[in-house]
Amino acid sequence: MAELPSDITLCLGVDRSFQGRSWLSKNTEDQSVAALKASAGVSDVVARILARRGFTPETADPFLNPTLKALMPDPSTLAGMDQSVERLVKAIEADEPIAVFGDYDVDGATSSALLIRFFGALGIKVDSYIPDRMKEGYGPNAQALLGLREQGAKVVVTVDCGITAFEPLAAASESGLDIIVVDHHKAEAELPIAAAVVNPNRLDDSSGQGHLAAVGVTFLVIVALNRALRQSGWYERSKVAEPDLRTWLDLVALGTVCDVVPLRGLNRAYVNQGLSVMARGANAGLNALANAARVDEAPRAFHLGYLLGPRVNAGGRVGEAPLGTRLLASDDPDEAAALAVRLNEYNAARKDIEAAVLVDAIELAESQTGPGAAMVFVSGDDWHPGVIGIVASRLRERYDLPTCVVAKDGGMAKGSGRSVPGVDLGRAVLAARDAGLLFNGGGHAMAAGFTVEAERLEDFRLFLSNHIAKQVAQGGIQVAYGIESVISVEAATLGLVRDLYRLEPFGSGNEEPKVAVAAARIVQSDIVGNGHVRCILTGESGGRLKSIAFNSADSELGYALLNAQGRPVHLAGHLREDNWQGRSSVQLVVDDGAWAD
Repeated sequence: MAELPSDITLCLGVDRSFQGRSWLSKNTEDQSVAALKASAGVSDVVARILARRGFTPETADPFLNPTLKALMPDPSTLAGMDQSVERLVKAIEADEPIAVFGDYDVDGATSSALLIRFFGALGIKVDSYIPDRMKEGYGPNAQALLGLREQGAKVVVTVDCGITAFEPLAAASESGLDIIVVDHHKAEAELPIAAAVVNPNRLDDSSGQGHLAAVGVTFLVIVALNRALRQSGWYERSKVAEPDLRTWLDLVALGTVCDVVPLRGLNRAYVNQGLSVMARGANAGLNALANAARVDEAPRAFHLGYLLGPRVNAGGRVGEAPLGTRLLASDDPDEAAALAVRLNEYNAARKDIEAAVLVDAIELAESQTGPGAAMVFVSGDDWHPGVIGIVASRLRERYDLPTCVVAKDGGMAKGSGRSVPGVDLGRAVLAARDAGLLFNGGGHAMAAGFTVEAERLEDFRLFLSNHIAKQVAQGGIQVAYGIESVISVEAATLGLVRDLYRLEPFGSGNEEPKVAVAAARIVQSDIVGNGHVRCILTGESGGRLKSIAFNSADSELGYALLNAQGRPVHLAGHLREDNWQGRSSVQLVVDDGAWAD
């Protein structure tokens, strides 16, 4: 392999793992680790992880203890915020009907439910509209907006969509409808016709909040609107109690985690405090969803991203698009329970559809992932558009490459993409749209969606491949796996896991720490579930550790785990607390491995 930088070491000597990766570890100075250990009150392992991530005693405390008070900006620093608030205050005072147009994913559902709950607290009922993924596709469409106008709406707030909906918003404006766009996707130099556009990724926005999910931007909108109503005396005149906006941070946390935006700055405070709110169980919809997902412990970011979020998404993917918003906005426990059951059923159906598409997609992808590959791009004629985003995520995890999965339907094709750190996929898709290759498209650095004419699909693939290759040449993808701590089997204790949890919430921009368990021996292994490999490990000095490698049975990693026959192996992944029947133990979730001899 190429010569490593002076501050990087080949971890455990692994230059090619079962997954074809080099294991790398960043060198740290013992003095820096000791200072962090003393100031933050953490273990040596956690202090070393903080040091490797560039923290100092001065920056570690606000990271470990994020607060809204310290991190919340003045909402007016966002371009378009004051104009949006002015229009909404006018609508409230004039009793003009307001509607919300949201996206069908978790970010859109939480954003929509947040606005519904805020206006509901003011005694104002707002209509909501969530488009059907299959029939209408992503974002505002003229027919739906004009339909809201015919039903009496004077103002429509689009959330998690709208920033590139030029023609639909122009048609709505011509009809006399005022649109307020609240979005976070990458914007073009030209903005759509609207009464106001709030998006920290506007080219003229200098707020520094471009990492927010749409629900995080929406929360800033209601903070600003609430402030304006208070200052104008509206609460006193209307005899309405001013709501405590913090009670809805559980929705903000859910949308933020599930949209895979960087968990730094304000996002970290949103999720940290939102999880505390969620643990109090005030939201009937979230309680019902947790029951359906069998979450019976204090929620963590993992539960939001892997258990609750997929169920909210399932309605938009393979079921009824508005269900997620209805659930999260509901205060009726019976209604919420019924909606959660339906979403749980849709999620089960989604898994079956996803599994079938994934098998086909992997078969196509295998020929594209040799040395020097810049991306994975696969398409199928009978693939369900509702699962292509999830399949793209699975392929990205499998191959460590930017991935696009496309469902073709007659003369059109819908695609979804997921990226890797160092490659801005949203920028590439917007560039293809500007080049006239796409019917529609947009996104952000780590995820994007697009619609393309089937006959132009190959042209688009070549354009995207070239664009991504240029980004890689400028320092993008590196096929490597970063190890932040090396431990023995017997060192994998509950105390260590709980100390690692001090670094939560985990997600994009604050990845769950990757540890390597050195020289383990597999004393038991088998296949469970849908291709997962379960093992029991022991170490050179004894001890036992449960481990599981998800979706790995047909991979080189899974084959090695099932056929180790006592041969020592280094395993890398994440340590987690496993609670089963009231008993807590440690489990290693395995991402990769390499022979230790």
